[in-house]
Amino acid sequence: MRERRRNRVELIIENKYLTGVVIGVLFGVLTRIMLLRTDYRQYPTYPHGRIIHISLGVIAAGLGAVAVPSLLGKDYTAITFLSLAAQQFRDVRNMERETLSKLDEMELVPRGASYIEGIAMVFEGRNYLVIFSAFMTTMFCVLFAWYWGILFGLLALLLSYHFRSGKTLGSISDVRLEEVRVEGPNLYVGDIYIMNVGLADSQKLIRERGLGLIATPKTRDGRSALGNLGQRQALLHDLSTILGIYRDSGEPSLVPLSKLDIRDGRLGIFLLPIMKDGEKAKRVFLNAALLESAIKMPTEVKL
Repeated sequence: MRERRRNRVELIIENKYLTGVVIGVLFGVLTRIMLLRTDYRQYPTYPHGRIIHISLGVIAAGLGAVAVPSLLGKDYTAITFLSLAAQQFRDVRNMERETLSKLDEMELVPRGASYIEGIAMVFEGRNYLVIFSAFMTTMFCVLFAWYWGILFGLLALLLSYHFRSGKTLGSISDVRLEEVRVEGPNLYVGDIYIMNVGLADSQKLIRERGLGLIATPKTRDGRSALGNLGQRQALLHDLSTILGIYRDSGEPSLVPLSKLDIRDGRLGIFLLPIMKDGEKAKRVFLNAALLESAIKMPTEVKL
């Protein structure tokens, strides 16, 4: 009788663990799917790139969920598996960096190293969010009840959605349209000198299709971010991807450029878009991602 009761208790515990693991894996995978988005950057590619990332999300969710029964069963080797998972996801970050760097060589307007590093970091970090969601959901299921696990899983989805996107350039600067002027061989956006254009055909094309923006930083920290070369290259890539670029390879005088006004920190941007829509260009600028590597806080230094 006592043996039968003990077997029943063990069966209940095993079922509780199984229910918790299944619910944890489910919410972990849902977290990864929610964070996965193919947009104008076309990365990850559809469908094969997305299959790779969803598969990694399933693995991360399984690791996070299975770790809970292992720890509660005093099997502390689960910590070792989590540390190995962290190493694997760092390898994923390296893989993304190498892949995007190779793709960048074929772009008319490259993303730049800072943008690529930011994308790779995001993909690594999202796998850790999946592990966290699966681990905590399973823990609540096992320690309390399955409905508490589902409740925390929903909260984890909301938390992950909060981290889906970071700050944008609109949070640190204002932007306005400005006239593109060609005075002799010199090209200006407003009063900011951009470059020297020697060919008459290029000058004519710039007068007809050129589009200029000037961004004004809101704070001293914003001025530092706008001055970052990686941030500026990422911005030019986004603008060229969405609006198109009116050039082919071997035409250096038609490459989009940005130049900083050293006196006040304003940023002049010159484009030759296929879609010459100034208002859309402003919206693209304001919604462009603020790279983590470009964020500097000189005002926070205590001297």
